[in-house]
Amino acid sequence: MDRNGLDPGSEGRFVESMSSILGHADRIAPFRSYCTGLILPGERKSVEPIAARVEPNRVQAAHQSLHHFVAKAEWSDEAMLRQVRTHVLPMIEKHGAIKAWIIDDTGFPKQGVHSVGVTRQYCGQLGKQDNCQVAVSLSVANDHASLPIAFRLYLPEDWAKDSGRRSKAGVPEDVVFKTKPQIALDQIRVAQAEGVPAGVVLADAGYGINTAFRTALMKMGLTYVVGIQSSARLWSSGTGPLPPKTWTGQGRPPTLLRRDAQNKPMSTKQLAMSLPEDAWHEIAWREGTNENLASRFAAVRVRPAHRDYWRSTPHAEEWLLVEWPEAESQPTKYWLSTLPPDTTISALVEHAKLRWRIERDYQELKQELGLDHYEGRGWRGFHHHMALCVAAYGFLVSERSLIPPSGVKTTILEAPRLSDSYRPRGSADQTRTPRRLIYRVHPHEVGARLGATAVPMSVLPTKNPAANFMTQ
Repeated sequence: MDRNGLDPGSEGRFVESMSSILGHADRIAPFRSYCTGLILPGERKSVEPIAARVEPNRVQAAHQSLHHFVAKAEWSDEAMLRQVRTHVLPMIEKHGAIKAWIIDDTGFPKQGVHSVGVTRQYCGQLGKQDNCQVAVSLSVANDHASLPIAFRLYLPEDWAKDSGRRSKAGVPEDVVFKTKPQIALDQIRVAQAEGVPAGVVLADAGYGINTAFRTALMKMGLTYVVGIQSSARLWSSGTGPLPPKTWTGQGRPPTLLRRDAQNKPMSTKQLAMSLPEDAWHEIAWREGTNENLASRFAAVRVRPAHRDYWRSTPHAEEWLLVEWPEAESQPTKYWLSTLPPDTTISALVEHAKLRWRIERDYQELKQELGLDHYEGRGWRGFHHHMALCVAAYGFLVSERSLIPPSGVKTTILEAPRLSDSYRPRGSADQTRTPRRLIYRVHPHEVGARLGATAVPMSVLPTKNPAANFMTQ
């Protein structure tokens, strides 16, 4: 029984499973408090607002305790992510085997320049180049759920070479500059070594256009469906580079493949637009909010042509999957895949489109759990906050997996009231109006969950109206 006289149930088991990697027993309470603050409603999920919500009568002391736990304490974020995976993955697999490993990165806009890893770079959240941090993640997914199992901050090269800024931000000595695809490959190698159930690797064109990334996946024995750009060069079926020149008997025998003016690869866009009308098929890949999601697709066998004039053998054949919606004047998306030659076009589309789960992960982690709300500047605090957000998210994923659809109902709850004495730093307006929240919960699940009245599945107003787990 907990301090409220309630059976802690799954919440207690979850906290207990995390306690072994925290190092000290006195870190269990701040772990529970921080995850509670991330799950409870609130405009900001940084340390001070969390302290005000979970300990309204002792905000300053709670703030100091939580700040030390997140920014200073020497526990491993990687170990926590591993433990969350161990706890949650079996519950996800109850609804089907893991189908995909999803690689992606997400940006965190920043106003200043002192937070670790901040530089002017492309930020997906803003859709443009701006001041931000970027983190690379690996998620596992099936048709039922998904879970990030690795997160790592991308450290730009100017940061990696600046010993002064590295020291001030607490960047570990063994962290060196790596590109985003290199970070992703490291995460995949660790997942393989730790026996994570394998899935088809999914990634957008930022990774798929990188030939070294795709080659490394093949060497690891993994299949992939990755985005590519319309300018990528490919050999269509039945074509390919010319063989090496005939040896004249002098010097070394020629070994390199050749091209000429009549025999050269096409751009992906050119190849797609040259396909006959009967190559295109209307494919639906999943149910949307109001209707099935469907579009026109074509799939053909091709060979990548990237620098094959420096090779003695052609690249292996792969699938080229192209999406060309009926209303568009030209194709909109392209993928390369090493799925087997007998794979159906429906299966190719299903795998390619499963990448939507990482987008939803990021939306929930940011909009609901404050993944992008951390205000510290150091390497350790950044990664600790990310790990704790994933821990809270993993708890919600595991709870969601226990709720049968027939038992779901809508419950309207009010945000918890802050102490009248709480004054956030820099705030001129002290008015606080509780927001109404919609939760989808099973009747038997309305109880203590990490200190909350119920397990939150979405906060209104929401930027994600298409989320199929939310009752409008």
